[in-house]
Amino acid sequence: MALLIPDEGLEPVPRPAAIACVVGFVAVMLHAALVTGGIPIIDYANLMFHEAGHRVFGWASYYTVLLGGTYGQLLVPLICTFIFLRRGETTGVAVCVFWLFENFLDIANYMADARAASQPLVGGDESDWAILFNHWGVLQKDLVIASWVRGIGWIGMLATLAWVAWMYVTRPAPRRMF
Repeated sequence: MALLIPDEGLEPVPRPAAIACVVGFVAVMLHAALVTGGIPIIDYANLMFHEAGHRVFGWASYYTVLLGGTYGQLLVPLICTFIFLRRGETTGVAVCVFWLFENFLDIANYMADARAASQPLVGGDESDWAILFNHWGVLQKDLVIASWVRGIGWIGMLATLAWVAWMYVTRPAPRRMF
C-alpha cells in the first residue's frame, strides 16, 4: 500500500468537496433506488468503456472477450482510483470508487435480464450474460447472481459515502484566512 499512497498520505477533504460528494452520491443512490434504467449520463460513459473492453480483450478467448465488456466497465474507474490514490487526492478516490460500485448496479441489471432478454443491446441479439451464464450452467440463477452483484454495488456505494464523510470529519482541511 505504501507504493500507492504518497508519503504525505491522503489529502483532507475540503468542506465544499465533502458536501458535493455527499449530495451527489445520495442523489445517484436515490435515482438508482427509485428509477429503473440507470443514470443516463453515467451509463453512457460506462457503455463506452464496456464496448471498448470487448475490443481491448479481443485477443483472448471468446468468453474472455464477452467478459471484456464488464472488465472494461470496471477497470476504467479502478485505474482512475489508483491514479487519484497515488496523487493523494481523497475526493478523486471517493468519486472513482463510488463510480466503480455504481457500475455493479448496471451490470446486475444486465445479468438479471439474461433469460428475459428485454434490455436493449449494442451489436448483438443475445446478451453477454445470457451466453456466459448458459456456458457456466447457471442461466436459471441469473436473478440470484444479479441480486448479489447489486448488493455488492449498494454496499460499496454506501461504504464510499461513509468513508468520504469519515475522512472529512477525522481529517479536517485547514481553514483559509482571507
